Amino acid sequence: MAVIRKQSSRVSGPTLLRFGQVLVLMLALFATAAQANTIVRVSTTYGDFSIELFDTVTPVTVKNFLNYVNRGTFNGSYFHRLERGFVLQGGGYRFQPSVGPIALQQDPPIVNEFKVSNTRGTVAMAKLGGDPNSATNQWFVNLADNNANLDAQNGGFTAFGRVMGNGMNVLDTINAQSGVFSLGQTHTQLPLANYEAFNVVKASNFITMTAQVVQRYSESLAVFESQSGKLMLTLDGGAALGVYSLHMSLLTDRPGVVLRLNPETMIALAIKPVGAATFTAADNKVRIPSLEVNNNGNVSVYRNVVLGLSNAQAWEFTLESFEQ
Repeated sequence: MAVIRKQSSRVSGPTLLRFGQVLVLMLALFATAAQANTIVRVSTTYGDFSIELFDTVTPVTVKNFLNYVNRGTFNGSYFHRLERGFVLQGGGYRFQPSVGPIALQQDPPIVNEFKVSNTRGTVAMAKLGGDPNSATNQWFVNLADNNANLDAQNGGFTAFGRVMGNGMNVLDTINAQSGVFSLGQTHTQLPLANYEAFNVVKASNFITMTAQVVQRYSESLAVFESQSGKLMLTLDGGAALGVYSLHMSLLTDRPGVVLRLNPETMIALAIKPVGAATFTAADNKVRIPSLEVNNNGNVSVYRNVVLGLSNAQAWEFTLESFEQ
């Protein structure tokens, strides 16, 4: 995105203002009867999936998980363990070029809350062998019905959420397409994308993730959430830049509608989803074919949304036009 061109001052005045007012006003409209359970959207190298948390069934575990999510601990981390047809595990490490895996900071261990069976699609906490109350930041998705094993082991593994909708398609893709390699004691079953054995492992080889609390379940590739003021986007930058999952944040102290890209949320994708937004370096514009705006369950869809790069150093984009 290094190409910078002077931005056109042409905007659709009243229409643009109305759209801007919708986005800004949404930030003040917090839910009084919102989603029954908390939803976390996880973006990965192979696409997004959402987890419905069991807020009232496993409250201690959910609070612990959300502490990490809300601090951004999982952003830029990766899945470090894949046992095909069994579990995909992450939440423990971030990769630093020229250094290697860096362990994420852990909060104190939490009490075990085993109540829900470890069936396919449930999300559970990892823990130390022989210590039921040792879970901290690592978690896994059950890729199959593992209840016969995990429900009876080490006090039972606490399933605190479930993958929603078609999200298991993303997990199944990771299970089937990524290679599994051993890179040492903590990474004996490491899933990697586009990697050949004995080559140098690069950041782009890891199955990376970000995690964000959302108001409402959606599989859309472009979603604006009123509660967080975040735009979650899948963006195709062409052959030169590649395809990314990323988040932008609405800047409420600016005139018009200005969003800032959060670089730490950018994940290079190993796939190219149909219907993704595009970025064109020739004019520094993001074009979103369809944007879903969620206001506590009330959904509006805007077409052909155009954002122009207005401040390259700060990664800021300004809304230029749209269709409703």
